[in-house]
Amino acid sequence: MSGSGRSEPIDIALVGGGLANGLIAWRLAERRPELRVELFEAGPRLGGNHTWSFHDGDLTPQEHDWFQPFVTYRWSDNEVRFPNRFKSLGTGYCSVTSERFRGLIENRLGERVHCGCPVRALTPKSLVLADGQEVAAGAVIDGRGHAASRHMRIGFQKFLGLEVEMTAPHGVTRPVIMDATVPQADGYRFVYLLPMTDTRLLIEDTYYADGSELDQARLERSIADYVAAHGWEIDHVCRKEEGILPIAIDGDIEAFWDEKSGVAASGLAAALFHPTTGYSLPDAAKLADLIAGLPSLDAPSLYQATRHHAVSTWQARGFFRMLNRLLYFAGNASERYRILEHFYRLDARLVARFYAARLKTRDKLRILTGKPPVPFGNAIRVLARHRLTGELA
Repeated sequence: MSGSGRSEPIDIALVGGGLANGLIAWRLAERRPELRVELFEAGPRLGGNHTWSFHDGDLTPQEHDWFQPFVTYRWSDNEVRFPNRFKSLGTGYCSVTSERFRGLIENRLGERVHCGCPVRALTPKSLVLADGQEVAAGAVIDGRGHAASRHMRIGFQKFLGLEVEMTAPHGVTRPVIMDATVPQADGYRFVYLLPMTDTRLLIEDTYYADGSELDQARLERSIADYVAAHGWEIDHVCRKEEGILPIAIDGDIEAFWDEKSGVAASGLAAALFHPTTGYSLPDAAKLADLIAGLPSLDAPSLYQATRHHAVSTWQARGFFRMLNRLLYFAGNASERYRILEHFYRLDARLVARFYAARLKTRDKLRILTGKPPVPFGNAIRVLARHRLTGELA
């Protein structure tokens, strides 16, 4: 591929073919069809191998309207399970598969999708591909996912998921977003269940851990133990997925963005994800709407808009990072589940606002009241070591 000899110039080059950039491409095609948007993905296909999920309350009615084509599965309820608490949340839950996402984006962009096309360098208005070819664009958006930064302190939510076909109905009627009745290991552990059909189930073994190492063999054994404990029999494994997501502990968001040297960013590359749950789809949808509605889409305008949005979002979510510090540092690793178990005592509407990252002041006070799930002295020491300004302590 070469930047020369093109019949049409590129207005916006999207680097990385994941969720955030795919949704930006979709919304620009809907609202700004006069623009030529091209997408460059290092891997063999868009969207990788993922299942993205969200709660109904995470999106506005307007976002639900345009996002509806992507929804592959929808349920009217979901639940959590802890040693001392089982709770139905009574709210809608949706999931999107990579296959659905990929089909929609490829159908809309056609030849403007370039897979197997890694980018080794970029500037606000150009790319250098792995083979050395240069591509010029009116603006570049970097959406290549989370990368380590000295200005961010993070924990990890890591998981292995198996989508399996059972020999008989599994009996799971609604998503189980946390089953923490399992033995605790490597931090806070839970199993996540998505019932796709009566006999097909996605089972993810998930850990909120200090380290990013993912022992696939051990997690597969843990899933096998979980399956056996429920009396299920697997006919075959349809698909395997894994992930290591950042959980925000602390950081200097301004310095993080200074490192980007004027290049706009999206998704995890922009630090746009829920600090505690790791969910990224709602933030990706909101950024896609923001970008599609900008009066100017030149490189400086895109950088300033994405930076301002990401910085203001980060600053508004200091409370979640405080909770994460309690989760990671205030108790023994095997007892971390108690913090989440304590949280889910709250009413479903507050829980929904928590997932949507739209907590009110009274919600925050309510979360912090009651019998502390970790030793009070530990909590005070943890919070005293960190500032809530978003800067590293």
